[in-house]
Amino acid sequence: MAATPEQPQNFNVVIVGQQGRLSFEAVIFVASLRAMSPNFKGRIFVAEPQAGPLWDKDPAIRSQPIRDVLEEMGAEILPFESRHFGQTYPHGNKIELLHALPKGEPFVFFDTDTLITGDLASVPFDFDRPTASLRREGTWPQPQLYGPGYAGLWKSLYDKFGLEFESSLDLSQPDEYWQRYLYFNAGFFFYKCPHAFGDLFLEYALAIRDTPPVELCAQVFDPWLDQVALPLVIHALGGGRNTLPDGLLDGAISCHYRFLPLLYARESDHAVAVLEQVTTPNKIKKVLKAYDPIKRMIYQGRGAKARALFDRNNLPRKEQALRNQLKKNGYWMR
Repeated sequence: MAATPEQPQNFNVVIVGQQGRLSFEAVIFVASLRAMSPNFKGRIFVAEPQAGPLWDKDPAIRSQPIRDVLEEMGAEILPFESRHFGQTYPHGNKIELLHALPKGEPFVFFDTDTLITGDLASVPFDFDRPTASLRREGTWPQPQLYGPGYAGLWKSLYDKFGLEFESSLDLSQPDEYWQRYLYFNAGFFFYKCPHAFGDLFLEYALAIRDTPPVELCAQVFDPWLDQVALPLVIHALGGGRNTLPDGLLDGAISCHYRFLPLLYARESDHAVAVLEQVTTPNKIKKVLKAYDPIKRMIYQGRGAKARALFDRNNLPRKEQALRNQLKKNGYWMR
């Protein structure tokens, strides 16, 4: 059940942190959560994949200054093993980390390239009814000319796992239009127990990867595997599209920016102000300036110049058009 305003919820927050860009984004995420959500009393985990046979290089955060600043802000670095995905599918981190979290404790997962822009403690999560981000495009599946349509492709997965299909449909959307079928961006998701969620997520993802239904023989699963399995998990656990009020996550409370040039190009003035506020303190700045895209976009003003190229009231419908414009003008960095 969702808590009332008089009864604040206790839950954990988890992101992935590993060597490279994600470690710097983790600093920004934790700094923004601390600055914008002073009422949040839960634990913040930075889940860190460990070296092993599924990684070409050690993925752990090797920068001691980054580890130090994360811990100074109260984040806990949480090691986990990669047993099924690793280097070949790093999106699988968000699946495998779930079993490292405290069992039976509600959690919210966020992609690391997320900025907290409001009070996360005010969000009325219903941890019995999971959902995920609806800020997505129709990236999967891609029906083929002589193959099944959206309904046939999705139903083959529900049938594979013994799930009822019809109640997952949004009947306000036309037949064979992608939004009729349950599909999320995996930029956030939540549930009352990470182990229960992780059991299904892992089972479904591995089965789709290794033994997909014949109807999916022409479909591509990389990089979409997590987003193919996620709606099945949410449906199986009694969740759905609208278990959160509109306008909070991916709205007033959080911003899944993906890459800093995209944040400057399309996100709100408030999101940009939060980004620049939380990256100003010297202890944060000293760490972040070691990463060239952050140094250039935030501290050398290239983000502001990139932002001036776009009219936020008349943005291209597709993200790729934004990327192309940024690249054309020399502002694309990742």
